[in-house]
Amino acid sequence: MSQRRVAVIQAGTTLFDTPRTLDRMEALCETAAAQGVELAVFPEAYIGGYPKGLSFGAVLGSRFPEGREDYLRYWKSAITVPGPETARIGGFAAKMKAHLVVGAIEREGATLYCTALFFGPDGALLGKHRKLMPTGTERLVWGQGDGSTLPVFETNIGRIGAAICWENYMPALRQSLYAQGISLWCAPTVDERAIWQVSMRHIAYEGRTFVLSACQYMTRADAPEQYHCHQGNNPDTVLIRGGSVIVDPFGEIIAGPVYDREAILTADIDLEDVIRGKYDLDVAGHYARPDVFSLRVNDAPQRPVAFSGPDCAPQGRDEEGE
Repeated sequence: MSQRRVAVIQAGTTLFDTPRTLDRMEALCETAAAQGVELAVFPEAYIGGYPKGLSFGAVLGSRFPEGREDYLRYWKSAITVPGPETARIGGFAAKMKAHLVVGAIEREGATLYCTALFFGPDGALLGKHRKLMPTGTERLVWGQGDGSTLPVFETNIGRIGAAICWENYMPALRQSLYAQGISLWCAPTVDERAIWQVSMRHIAYEGRTFVLSACQYMTRADAPEQYHCHQGNNPDTVLIRGGSVIVDPFGEIIAGPVYDREAILTADIDLEDVIRGKYDLDVAGHYARPDVFSLRVNDAPQRPVAFSGPDCAPQGRDEEGE
């Protein structure tokens, strides 16, 4: 069956309160399940939060004590993967009998990563993708992912992968996903600008893939009282205004964009449109020129310290370091 129902969830985090965010996610998943969706995509950094407007007490050449406290608070709201929070999210997927893709702030040691998590309809954690290149000030608080987490998952509803926010502007990353036959391109983001819609339509048309972009809708009221962001303290101030959208393989918008409110956007899609689209443009197939261009992807995990034997592995990590 090529007909599927998919959704993007436009919602905000309860910042620095991960249990409350998970409660909100559960309610949204229940609503999406009632609409019969088989894939739901949540925004970038939905679990753990995107602290927009926060400076983390840094200026060029200096870091201040209040920024260290902000980082500690952020680190405490992040999650381990796998861990109790991913088990709970898997329960949401199982109850929905649907695939879930959700942005999360992942904690490994003292370092944080902006990650996309993939869950199957049985609740299993299928895998993850860590954002390769944080943008701007994000680099102050997020580490860089490596090529070991660039998966595209073969599922009964299509081949699912993700590029997070401005990763969508990295041509080599896009080509690596196209080469894996992606048909459901998930784009968790916090980019609310109108030009984002242009990029989503371009990727859908370039890759002849469905694009599901979920953006947060977040107000100052979603942040705690002790949150000194540059936008001010009015609870009604919109920090991230949304713009979630679903695009078909011909670059046509089939749901959204929606701004200035929470929303669940759904679309009924025909996966055979991916093949119809590639009739005249398959950038990883007949429209490629491997005699002229080549791309090498290093998909090996990049570890800062290598241990040579199983007896030397750090406590709590297997031989692959997961």
